[in-house]
Amino acid sequence: MRKLRLEKKSTSSGLSILLNSLLFVALALVFCGFIIGAVGFHPLEVYGKMFSKAFLSSRGIRKAIESGLPLMLCGLGVSVAFRMNLNNIGAEGQYAVGAIFGAAFALYGPKLPGIAGILALAVCCFAGGALWALLSAAPKAFWDVDESITTLMLNYIALILLSYLCLGPWKAKGQNVGQTEKIADSLALPEIPGLKISVAFPVVILIALLLFFFYKYTVSGYQINVIGKSLTAARYAGINIKKNILLVLALSGGLAGLAGFVQYAGITGRVQENMPNNAGYTGIVIAYLSRFNPLVVIIVSILFAGLQNSSATVQVMGVPAQIATMMQGAIMIIVIAGDFFQRYKIVSVKKGGRAS
Repeated sequence: MRKLRLEKKSTSSGLSILLNSLLFVALALVFCGFIIGAVGFHPLEVYGKMFSKAFLSSRGIRKAIESGLPLMLCGLGVSVAFRMNLNNIGAEGQYAVGAIFGAAFALYGPKLPGIAGILALAVCCFAGGALWALLSAAPKAFWDVDESITTLMLNYIALILLSYLCLGPWKAKGQNVGQTEKIADSLALPEIPGLKISVAFPVVILIALLLFFFYKYTVSGYQINVIGKSLTAARYAGINIKKNILLVLALSGGLAGLAGFVQYAGITGRVQENMPNNAGYTGIVIAYLSRFNPLVVIIVSILFAGLQNSSATVQVMGVPAQIATMMQGAIMIIVIAGDFFQRYKIVSVKKGGRAS
């Protein structure tokens, strides 16, 4: 009598992983194409319209980069935690609290000149996200409380607090929507001359590069990788797991808090009640699709932002706006399924015998 079981494959090459991801992204697009066709539209026409609007014009690329900045930072933050097998589901709330701390500094803090004020604003946003993440990190480190639940629950508290402030004491005079006064010009992030792209973009790329080298060439990065692969091995090696949980979740939350900084100081110029707009949750998808590689997070974030922006374009054709959301979900599920088959294989074994 035979039975089937899963068996872990040997380590795959980088090229194999890339080709596997591309294959399953293509399968996801084929699947979405059937859905688009089923609701009465030509899939290739819809895809062509979406792609040309988002990526074949300088304006579309600029918009994709601009919209992708918060996604990049949320994706980078979430991937930092996931590398150590910590499930930070709270990037949405950490983003919101980062924006709250930034607005508090802009509204009530000292008026610092030039770059000093912008740096202080960034530090406040980072600190807000980090402190919010530490509310989950401490119970995890000292009492092994599931961080997935606490980070998720804290999202709702952060979003309610943001909504209260933007609709209440911080609401700008004469506004019909929940948002603060416009940020002072001295705190606003400038654009790169000639490109009309916020200087936040090269800064985020620099953060991704620093994370890449941090993982590869520092002791803390090595410890994070060891803990992520095996807690038993980490304990045997004498690695301080509690300290690393606090460090990693604080860094993860701080990066998500910086999403509030780039949105506030570089894009909207105001803190708004709906500011996170699901960027924290989308960052989880981006982190998984990027396989927690900080450089790939940048690319995937731009692609996702372009996909979101192009949904308005196809609405003119009569295509439902939810098509873009469906495509994101399909890509995530199908690529994760592809990753599973990349890591495991199904083998047939004799009962009580060896695999064949």
